[in-house]
Amino acid sequence: MLQTKARPNTVVMVLCGMFTALVVIVFARLAYGLILPPMRADLGLSYQQAGTLATVTALGYLGFVLAGGGAAARWGARPAVVFGLATVAVGFAGLSVASAYPLLIMLMAVLGFGTAFSFAPMVSLLATWYPDKRGLVIGCITGGIGAGMLLIGLLVPWLHTLFGDDGWRVTWGVFAAGAVAVGVLVIAFVRDPPSTQTGAGGRPPSADKWQIYRHPRMLTVAAVYGIVGLTYIVQAVFMVSFMVESGFTEATAGRFLAMMGLLSVAAGPLWGMLSDRWGRGNALTTAMSLVTLAMALPLINQSLPMFFVHFLLMGCSVNGMFALIQASSTDQVAPRYIPIAFSFVTLFFAGGQFVGPVVAGWLIETTGDFRTAFGFTFIGLAIGVYLTLRIRRFPRGFAVGQPLAATAATHRSRG
Repeated sequence: MLQTKARPNTVVMVLCGMFTALVVIVFARLAYGLILPPMRADLGLSYQQAGTLATVTALGYLGFVLAGGGAAARWGARPAVVFGLATVAVGFAGLSVASAYPLLIMLMAVLGFGTAFSFAPMVSLLATWYPDKRGLVIGCITGGIGAGMLLIGLLVPWLHTLFGDDGWRVTWGVFAAGAVAVGVLVIAFVRDPPSTQTGAGGRPPSADKWQIYRHPRMLTVAAVYGIVGLTYIVQAVFMVSFMVESGFTEATAGRFLAMMGLLSVAAGPLWGMLSDRWGRGNALTTAMSLVTLAMALPLINQSLPMFFVHFLLMGCSVNGMFALIQASSTDQVAPRYIPIAFSFVTLFFAGGQFVGPVVAGWLIETTGDFRTAFGFTFIGLAIGVYLTLRIRRFPRGFAVGQPLAATAATHRSRG
């Protein structure tokens, strides 16, 4: 393990990770849905144009997530994170003043590009610094994303009320200032762990990268993360509509969604801490089984209690599922390869998020029944649970790379 005396302060590092996730995940990816209505009205965008803007952000992230991990492995996670934050700051600033649609497309793509160079490297950095608390620190980041969703739910409407038609531009400007501030914090307080050095210039051999990409253990973890991405985005996009279609008000659905968000803030750290003690595979299988059960309930019966328990179970377990599969990806390789491994599995997650709404939307459109879409996600989750049982049986030791002398003694089994 990295020597305790050499470690930076855990609380400060985790806070920097949470703030980074706030900027590049909440501000750059998730806040768009809240900003969109006044932005679309002011610029006269069609719904198709608005959807395209969201798509290019996802494509920017999907297209460069491997490059972000490679940059972190070669030059260090901290420089990659700072570069990514600077990039999204430029994107936010541009969106606060832009009006031409081609420029908006370019700037939204910049947000996806910057996220690819920030989120995975920051998670990798924390996972390397704190191998004995890996589940907890990654869980805190996912909890921070939940807290960030609550923040923007209050901030964005308030800014729109305060500044009227220009509120959406002010919001992008505030996000730009936030990105710059977090970048300064990362420069001031975050340090790369010494154990990530891979040789001259810190560049991993190309053969080692392909060992990661082809290894059955990494492919299993990546497949589960892809299922997680697909499942989460379909639930986020269509479950409220399913509930409304079933005869309940949007206000009731909104309250259930808020309950899920509040529960998810604590769920990530709690599941992460549990996995550090109980074993990653055990906790992951349990969390994913609960999410699978939650997805099955509205298929059985579209009553209010079923929807309530669905959102309750999702709030208690979905962020844990995120944190645990992310931590599992970092467990499989030596510390110097963590940025590459995490970026590789994140590619599958981003692909799942891209494909999920398309398939689910087609199923709903074709059959006229939301149950077909959620039946599709239930089947995916059931496959995911089976794959987590395989993760539980992974052998001790790394799938790729040998542990450095400083870390070999404390590498723990995640079975």
